[in-house]
Amino acid sequence: MTTSASADAYVEGDDFDDREFRRGVWRQTLTSVALVTVSAGGRENVMACEWASMVSHVPMCFTIAVHPRNATHDLLVEAGVGDRMLREGIVHHGIELQFDGERHRIPLSELTGGRTIMIYGQTEVVKDLIAARLASGRPLHFEVDDVSLHDLEGDRPRIRYRAQGEQDELECDVVAGCDGFHGVCRECIPAGVLSTFEREYPFGWLGVLARVEPASEELIYAWNERGFALHSMRTPEISRLYLQVRHDESLDGWSEDRIWSELQLRLGLPDDFRGPIIEQGVTGMRSFVCEPMQHGRLFLAGDAAHIVPPTGAKGMNLALADVRVLCAALVRWYRDGDEGGLEAYSDACLRRVWRAEHFSWWMTSMLHKIEGGDPFDDKLQLSQLRYVTTSQAAATSLAENYVGLDWKAV
Repeated sequence: MTTSASADAYVEGDDFDDREFRRGVWRQTLTSVALVTVSAGGRENVMACEWASMVSHVPMCFTIAVHPRNATHDLLVEAGVGDRMLREGIVHHGIELQFDGERHRIPLSELTGGRTIMIYGQTEVVKDLIAARLASGRPLHFEVDDVSLHDLEGDRPRIRYRAQGEQDELECDVVAGCDGFHGVCRECIPAGVLSTFEREYPFGWLGVLARVEPASEELIYAWNERGFALHSMRTPEISRLYLQVRHDESLDGWSEDRIWSELQLRLGLPDDFRGPIIEQGVTGMRSFVCEPMQHGRLFLAGDAAHIVPPTGAKGMNLALADVRVLCAALVRWYRDGDEGGLEAYSDACLRRVWRAEHFSWWMTSMLHKIEGGDPFDDKLQLSQLRYVTTSQAAATSLAENYVGLDWKAV
């Protein structure tokens, strides 16, 4: 949970710089007495602190695609938390699709006017945000319990919580609900207000982080009769690898030898591609959207409002986009007294959310073995993959969605 001084402090005087005002709000708000950000803690829900802290409900922190030369990259840099990402992130210009024993490169940059993706673990983004928040000297409360929201339909909503054994309460103008799919914020919205749309998938990902140099310079998305596999990386020395398994798969039956053997089979990797496994876990997959993403003075962001399967690398980028929309709306409100942006928050976010939902569902459906499927399903998937890898129009559509469409254009 984060709080900070009122955004009114940024608008004193008659000749303030509008760009600096927006930068100030992005860097030091989306929390303000003014606004309180409720976010979840622990490994299951990351992203707390700076702006609105977008939460992603992932036990293993998937590698994300932060897109240079577009709004996600620009927002991190402009907010002053992108320096380490620029130093350590790995820039890619394409991805590989593998099926029928062959790899086919999708040249993302070539198809999108030079746009690229950057591989940077979202746990690293969390560290950057926490460091920036602590450096600001503004409040950041970890390990709070018994969080509850009150008077959301009034002008001064309240948040009650327990910290270090003491009960406390905050009164504010706005609450940003960034506490993930299983958080308290969405549940505080009265029955009958929200409509939810959801699809649970019968499979999940067994993910491992391994101390082994990546076998490829770019990501490999592999369709295989044994199930989907993904080759990614965290650093030039550490690989991130995934296998399609049942959504409720137990790790008990997965020795390190079995994991490496299965990865080699599905990805077509050499027998000596092995190394110490640093961490491993199984994550189920779902698509979820709630509408609207707001109620009264509560505004949901990130996984509190929507979840995408990770196949399209859209989770954190969507959450950052929510934050940008909310930030702009807050600027209008505190600077001009104009509530139009806040009133339109859900509509502004949901068009982009549904575009990302469709793309993530499409990538997932094309690449994963269908439980209970038959050879007909396999042939349809292979036909789609062949079309994507041989048609410039189809490849361009994938590339545009993968690197991220312009937020204003969706």
